[in-house]
Amino acid sequence: MFRPLRDVLLLILFWIICFDVNRILFSITYWGKFSKVGFGEWLLSFIYSFRLDLATACALSALPFIVRLLSHYFQWKGFHSIFKVVLTTLLILVALIQVGEIIVYGEWNHKLSSRVFVHLSHPEEIVRTASYGMTFWFVFYAILEIAFGWWLANKFFKRLTVPTYPFKWKSLLVFPLQLAIGLGSLFVLLRGGFQQIPINIAAAMYTDKPVANDLSINSLYFFGKSYLLFKRSNIDEFLPYQVDPQLASQQVKAWYNYPKEHDQYFLKNKRPNVVFIVLEGWTAEAIGTLGPTKGATPNFDKIANEGLLFTNIYSASTTSEIGNSSIFSGIPAVQEVSISMQPEKNRQLNSINMNMEKWGYHSGYLFGGDLKYGNINGYLLDHGFDVVKDENDFPTDLPRGKLSFYDRDLYRYLIKEINSKKKPFLQCAFTGSTHSPYDHPKGKSKHFKGEQADFMNSLVYADECLGEFIRNCKKYPWYKNTLFVFVADHGHASPTMIDPGSYKFYHIPLLFYGEPIKESYRGKRMDVVGSQADIAATLIKQMNGDPSSYPFSKDLMNPKVPQFAFYSIIRGYGWVTPKGNFTWSFDKQAITENTLSPEDSDREIKNCNWFLSVIYEHYKQL
Repeated sequence: MFRPLRDVLLLILFWIICFDVNRILFSITYWGKFSKVGFGEWLLSFIYSFRLDLATACALSALPFIVRLLSHYFQWKGFHSIFKVVLTTLLILVALIQVGEIIVYGEWNHKLSSRVFVHLSHPEEIVRTASYGMTFWFVFYAILEIAFGWWLANKFFKRLTVPTYPFKWKSLLVFPLQLAIGLGSLFVLLRGGFQQIPINIAAAMYTDKPVANDLSINSLYFFGKSYLLFKRSNIDEFLPYQVDPQLASQQVKAWYNYPKEHDQYFLKNKRPNVVFIVLEGWTAEAIGTLGPTKGATPNFDKIANEGLLFTNIYSASTTSEIGNSSIFSGIPAVQEVSISMQPEKNRQLNSINMNMEKWGYHSGYLFGGDLKYGNINGYLLDHGFDVVKDENDFPTDLPRGKLSFYDRDLYRYLIKEINSKKKPFLQCAFTGSTHSPYDHPKGKSKHFKGEQADFMNSLVYADECLGEFIRNCKKYPWYKNTLFVFVADHGHASPTMIDPGSYKFYHIPLLFYGEPIKESYRGKRMDVVGSQADIAATLIKQMNGDPSSYPFSKDLMNPKVPQFAFYSIIRGYGWVTPKGNFTWSFDKQAITENTLSPEDSDREIKNCNWFLSVIYEHYKQL
């Protein structure tokens, strides 16, 4: 009964050993790159890699397990031959991907990704650029890994000369039971367990040293995810009409060549401490001072009347990891792509903390939930945040919700973090109580009923926590020299807006608040149309820095700035300007929302498609 299930464990162990052998070869080849990685930190890669290795091993084990299980019941020698062919084919595939990564890493400095297909489409380029040494080591390592795997397989998997169970009618019950248990277990381990969010590459990231993280991340898993992205539909195919790439590039470049110098500075001091509060799902439509729904956010409304509020800002897309990368790296979103999940691309982006590090700032990021979601922690570590903490760092005796610790405890922990920081500091926090399942401590207190009541009641609680946080901050000396930036990661359905295809769904708050703001700007509302991606250039310019490293981020304080916001919806995109907006659906191949006048509509649709074409090309070239 349990013999076939033992084969499952042997298959998983077989693959994990093959993965670790490759890590040793990689480490030997690039030991110089590990000069800043201590031996103990290097060893940790073999521990942190386990969950992703296990998931990948389960995916590779499914087909060999089925063939092996059949050989337990049927007296046919051919099953063992089929098993060897299947296992050997998979072994060769794994070895080629792993060895290919070792060879290209020295040039690319990132893991093997779909970028390889660009080169494979031009084989003469590979022949001309690959040195004899690269070719030799590729062949040598491939033979070494395949030979080792073949030897290990022969040790682990002996030929079954006779079936363990001669076939009987009762086998019709035992066989499907074993098959279901085996495949079911593999599937659960493949997704990383029963948790709400499946495992991803963030599970293997543990340090701020990119090369150590790359060693830890399973090569086959990473390549597989990259391949799926590569094979997805090309966005160009879904545009309303063909875009001339050269013309699009010229037009978009002209927009961003607006005069950069101006005198609209709202900061008294160019080097204040900065605290970012990324508000989970705080849609502008549910905030009293910005939308039609009143009564949920009296504390935010109060500080908005004392700070500088941008009233026409839109999120880049629909998810938290995209929102975070857009905020800190000033990058618009490409449809159905989370750039934080692609280290080889997002590492080429700048981030706000990288500018501020040059000015002597210490940076930190805090979240009460799991930052592995969307590889947010990997993105933050790769971009040099000094301290990144999530639910694993909170005191275990604190009450918590299903998804994260409550906002009140997050803010209290945040103040402790700030008090322990060197000055000046950039400290960021990401709230979580307004995320499903909305199990905040005051969940039984119902201020709102009907459509989106759970979200709205969680917003009431989150707003109370925010107000308490600001009052507590005022007790500390650092408060007087601290700029607070409040911005949502993305929009959310509200009592008046539930359509994720509408531009109002992406309408979010952006508020600058604190003593460093000049009195003349306190209580001021800015109606300029902009995006999350524009925060980086705006803040860096206010701090007397150079925002040129954010090519798609606009300075919202500049009177000459072009006013537009691009947002990605599920299978589509949208565009907002002072004259109106429209939304385009890939699947319907039609405009689903349009508030532009007929004379403006054609021009703005063309402008949006130019912009999308350029940012998509930029993404592909990263």
